[in-house]
Amino acid sequence: MRPSLLATALWLAVAASAHAGAPDESTFAPDGPNDAGVREFDRVQVTATRTERAIVDVPNTVDVIDREQLDDRLIRDIKHLVRYEPGVSVGYTGGRFGALGSFRIRGLEANRVLIQTDGINVSDSFSFGSYLDANRNFVDLETLKRVEIVRGPASALYGSDALGGVVAFVTKDPSDYLEEGKDAYFGLKLGFESEWDGLFGGVTTAFGGERWSGMAALSHRQGKETENQGEDHSTDPVLVDGVATHLRTAPNPQRRDGRSLLSKLVYAPDANQRFRLTLDANEDYSRIEAYSARTLPSAFAAGILDMDGRDHQTRARLSLEHEVDAIGAGWADALTWKIYRQDSESTQRTGELRSNNTRREMEHNFDQRVYGVQANVFKAFDAGAASHALTWGLDASWTRTREKRDGVSINLASGAVTRQVGQDNFPVRDFPISETTRVGLYAQDEIGLAGGRLTLVPALRVDYYELDSTLDDIYAGDNPGMAVAGMSETSVSPKFGAVWRFDERWSVFANYAHGFRAPPYGDVNAGFVNLQSRYTVIPNPDLKPETSDGYELGLRFAGDAFHAGLTGYYNDYEDFIESFVLVSAPPQTPLMVFQSQNVSEARIYGAEIRFGLDIGALNANLRGWSLQGAAAYSRGDDQTDDVPLNSVDPLRGTLGLAYDGARWGAELVGTFAERKLRPAQESQYRPAGYGALDLLAHWRFAGNAKVNVGVFNLTDRKYTDWADVNGVAASSRVLDRYTRPGRTLSASLTLAW
Repeated sequence: MRPSLLATALWLAVAASAHAGAPDESTFAPDGPNDAGVREFDRVQVTATRTERAIVDVPNTVDVIDREQLDDRLIRDIKHLVRYEPGVSVGYTGGRFGALGSFRIRGLEANRVLIQTDGINVSDSFSFGSYLDANRNFVDLETLKRVEIVRGPASALYGSDALGGVVAFVTKDPSDYLEEGKDAYFGLKLGFESEWDGLFGGVTTAFGGERWSGMAALSHRQGKETENQGEDHSTDPVLVDGVATHLRTAPNPQRRDGRSLLSKLVYAPDANQRFRLTLDANEDYSRIEAYSARTLPSAFAAGILDMDGRDHQTRARLSLEHEVDAIGAGWADALTWKIYRQDSESTQRTGELRSNNTRREMEHNFDQRVYGVQANVFKAFDAGAASHALTWGLDASWTRTREKRDGVSINLASGAVTRQVGQDNFPVRDFPISETTRVGLYAQDEIGLAGGRLTLVPALRVDYYELDSTLDDIYAGDNPGMAVAGMSETSVSPKFGAVWRFDERWSVFANYAHGFRAPPYGDVNAGFVNLQSRYTVIPNPDLKPETSDGYELGLRFAGDAFHAGLTGYYNDYEDFIESFVLVSAPPQTPLMVFQSQNVSEARIYGAEIRFGLDIGALNANLRGWSLQGAAAYSRGDDQTDDVPLNSVDPLRGTLGLAYDGARWGAELVGTFAERKLRPAQESQYRPAGYGALDLLAHWRFAGNAKVNVGVFNLTDRKYTDWADVNGVAASSRVLDRYTRPGRTLSASLTLAW
């Protein structure tokens, strides 16, 4: 699929603004001496309950990262987003792609974590070998006013894929910039990050009147590869003990370029309702010289003398939303409905110069188009001594998913061109064109008892999932005689939570949630044949959904000067789908046969703690000073193979001391991690534990002008995140390739009128 009309509009719009910025209204709100963010539990979230509730009133664990935190901590990508969120991580993929991975929440990652933008699911991730790695990093964080992270199963409100949790991106609105007496806004933002020599620029405009308002935020970013602390810059492999080995530890050279557009038009017929038309789009380009992928020729294959990659990723979403605050009907107090279309595409081109005097040019593509409708209804009422806040609604979507690998091999001596590249006769598909229909109906009641001291939150969702596959010529030609199958599943996801405020400052909460994930199209209808290596991958239409049962128990204290929360959780997972399990081999069958199977059971349990202290509330001479900290411990086991889970992060914590005054502020934050104690195999590399310090500062030198500066890894510590090195052998000669950057500097300037 070529770039859509929305992506084309994005490119044209952003090309007109190369160096500008997008500050939020909160950036220029006057600071109070106690605005250091220590009242963490007072933050309002909407994801965990689909209603606006303070975190202290929610019966499970939710993290809220607002626009002010995004700015003051100079957060530019999703790995930085969770830098100070123990229990949540994002890995970095080096090698051919040099890209960020997906979110990992309490040991579950990739498509088992649901990512949404304004309630609309972000595209799936998909990878195939070393030439296709479609990730989920589709959102420009500069367009956001808030990020909410729900930890643990959330299928009762969000259906399939919320098995491990939800990451919800909430974009900015015109109302975030406008207020009474101010009907226009213009803002600029410029930024720099030495970690990848990244430059950022953006511009935001907003206007408003009695009925109409609108905004447009445009941004551009560019830079190179992310640094590490590897010092070997060699470009070619060498023989070490008779084995071809690439000793390069420095990152592969890379150039990155991206742009985004967020525009909204809002019409308010009256004070109680709004129509919102949104265009949200993001585009990223990358060029990489994959030195580390070069190989030496052998008796079995030609060597790769040179490999270069050109990657292009786009996402564009158009939605129309209607919010009604006061219906005044017996069946509803408030209503929100939305219709949308979203296109996402990853195209990755790879060129290889080979030692047999040939050049391979390959293009691999993964794209999804989704149409959807959502409706959410809210009704509050009293029944005897109990108060009720009933939320119910509908989620329905239709998604078409396509994947294709194509390419040619060119004989440089004769000029002959062939589509037979290795074992592939291009073009090929690794699964047929797939159409998935999802319909979910959900209901939740927040029941207040004992004068509001006890809240019970039962919820139930019923999901219908249907997969239809198309046997086109490309898939049929590559997989002769292989049938494709459809499937349908119905899943019921209950949830029950409770919050008991047994004291003015103390509360305890408990939560049970059932989660599920529908069988992926890439496992149901996977198809691949390699005659040279004598194996084949076949479909499995009998796959069952993955399921989970999650239990959570927590204690919270929310005082005037101090707040703290302690949570314990236990998650049990069944019918995990393991891709490409060996099911038969010669002489039973002519080829080795692989098939995705429901084979795995797992459990993950752990504890998390978070606290904050407003030091100024204890001593007036220390107004503006605060202390914050958090830690997370998890233990995970694959109960099928009786081995630890590598996806579980080691013990990790943060501790920060901050000062926030009327015009300036600073924060010193330490991040600490223990060594991975229980890898799945003892032969795997286990990086040492570490402690790293970051120093952050902001200064509002004029009413509408602000500078943010951050020095990260202040002591230039050499360390490695487990999320970046999972699965690497301890005997690897290139362990420094996975190290995090040394001391780096980030800065931004925001201006507004």
